[in-house]
Amino acid sequence: MITFDEAWPKARADELKAGILFLTRLRYGPAEPVDGAAIAGAAWAFPIAGIVVAAIGALVYWLAHRLGLPPLPCAALSVAATMLVTGALHEDGLADTVDGFGGGRSREQKLDIMRDSRTGAYGVCALVLAIILRVTALASLATPGLVVPALFAAHGAARAVLPAFMVFVPPARSTGLSATAGQPPRESAIAAAVLGIVILGLCLGFGLGLAALIALAIAAALIAWLSLTQIDGQTGDVLGALEQVGEIVVLLVALL
Repeated sequence: MITFDEAWPKARADELKAGILFLTRLRYGPAEPVDGAAIAGAAWAFPIAGIVVAAIGALVYWLAHRLGLPPLPCAALSVAATMLVTGALHEDGLADTVDGFGGGRSREQKLDIMRDSRTGAYGVCALVLAIILRVTALASLATPGLVVPALFAAHGAARAVLPAFMVFVPPARSTGLSATAGQPPRESAIAAAVLGIVILGLCLGFGLGLAALIALAIAAALIAWLSLTQIDGQTGDVLGALEQVGEIVVLLVALL
């Protein structure tokens, strides 16, 4: 006889809430702090949080397009909206990672630079390049009919890669959010990956979806290799950098 566990839906709902609270500035229900254990359990919901972010960016693009703005300002406003709703969480990680990897000589120096709240020249250049690539990719797609699915694919799939990355690449520090979160449950990482694949297939179709999946896997492997050689593991900043690279990769594939 099959029994229904009444606690299962509530646990999944709590994990979904934790994922959205962690990856965005959106709040619903009683505000609760999200600790490392909650983040690990919520890893499967990362691509869903990406869908929420993409929906806001898509809405802003559509409204700007309806007002008669050209594709370039529409794209810029859309990217700005996604940065606002996430609090530039991933952009900050990208800047810190590039600063640390590019500016430090030893592992300890690199980690110290990544902890520093100030942004150096390497980080600024990385941010400018990342924003330019995302804005121009969306502007090249031009119409909401192409931009909207590309946004959903990019934001959903880029966050779907993060749990698997956390499983295979150990934390570089013994302290910090990445260390306290630890490895997400493997079933959670698998669920996130499956969601990411489904999102790519639905939004880009089989051919481009497969191309984006392969490109994402290559990008994740390269960042994993770089992180292991530079700092012996990953940090929250590295995860942010991976998300940014993932977004860019999917958007560029969507242009093909």
